[in-house]
Order: sequence, then C-alpha cells, then structure tokens
Amino acid sequence: MCGRYARKSAQELLAEWFDLDLHLMPWFTASYNAAPQSFQPVVWLDPKSSQRRISLMRWGLVPSWAKEERIGLSTINARAEEAATKPTFREALKMRRCLIPADAYYEWAQLGAKKKQPYAIALISGEPIAFAGLWESWRDTSDNTLETFTILTTTANERLAKIYDRMPVIVAPKNYERWLNTDSKSTPSPDLLQPYPAEEMEAWTVSDQVGNVRNNDPELLAQQEPDQGTLFS
Repeated sequence: MCGRYARKSAQELLAEWFDLDLHLMPWFTASYNAAPQSFQPVVWLDPKSSQRRISLMRWGLVPSWAKEERIGLSTINARAEEAATKPTFREALKMRRCLIPADAYYEWAQLGAKKKQPYAIALISGEPIAFAGLWESWRDTSDNTLETFTILTTTANERLAKIYDRMPVIVAPKNYERWLNTDSKSTPSPDLLQPYPAEEMEAWTVSDQVGNVRNNDPELLAQQEPDQGTLFS
C-alpha cells in the first residue's frame, strides 16, 4: 500500500513538469509527510477546456453515492487489478483519473515480529513522481462539496518487493496524457498499471519519526542507518 509520501517540489517546478498554469494553481507548501485525510494537490483534466488543472483534494476517496464521508478512511488506495470491478472505484477509473505529484513515498519493511524499518522510495533521477490516482466529488446533506482521491497500487517490482509486496502505480511523463484522457469513458490500457521499472528506482532507510503524522520536515527524507540489518546489499 501507499500510506505516506513526500512532496518537496516547488509550485513553479510542478507547473512546468505537469504543464499547468502557475497563476491558476491554489496555494500549497511542501509536505514531507503527506498522510491520509490530509488535503493534497491533485492534477486532473478539465473536460470542458481540455486543460490540466490542479486542485487540493482530501486523501481517501468518497464515492458520490456514499451516505457518509467516513468511507474515505478505508479508501486511500485502490488495487489496480480490482478497481474496474469495485463499485467504489469503477466509475472513477473510467471518467475521473488524476495524477498525484510526489517526490518520494514511504514504506515499512517487516524485520521481525515487533520491528519495522521505514524506507523512502524515489526515482534515481530525482525527478518528480506522478502517482496514478482516481478522484470523486461528494456532497453532504447540506450540499457542501468534498473532492477526494485515492492512489492506485500494483505488485511491487523486483527491487521494492524486498520491502513490501505492493507499490503505487507510477505514471511516466510520456503517459500523462493517456492516463488523464477519459474521453472514451473506458478503463485504461493495462500497460499503464504495471510496476515501474526497478532499475529506475532507489530506496533508503529513514528515521522512524516518519511514523508520526505531526512530523513534517526535510529531515524525514534523510538517510539513516537501520537499527538492525538491511534488505539491500
């Protein structure tokens, strides 16, 4: 699963990277410990203008038909191989796909019965990451609108499987348009949902301070010596 991630890239870089109008972007700052139920920037394609937009949405998808927003507590991730058949995700997969900007994500490796080691995972190139996501718009009984998102996951590649058996679906820049374009209102091509190439990714141990959502500073991404052992030679 993907339950925490970091986004340090400035708005100017994200505007250039995702081909966005900087002047139309909402204000947001870096987040080194983005957690479920927090509001994060999400890139989507406006069907009226065919232009890319970025909006702040809450992490944890609430489908439009949900009676209560608390369903979002259990929908931070959607398994890519199941999303097309799950009522919670299937319409969004056809019609409301998005990209979630990040620079790294965190995963915890089980080292023993009571010991977990957190890792930061990023692209070796240092370039921004775009998670494949789905988004929804929900209204409560007072007609207030809430926009939410989920991150799709897939089987981990051979390198990251040493840490955990799942990983976020990462969309390469050349495929941004294909992922965002939902004109055909059909499920995306399977090649867009494959594990990202292992040789293009790196992982390093970080402090267990990342486990506390109140911690949010650049030091969370700093490499730390593991308490015991390592999964990589």
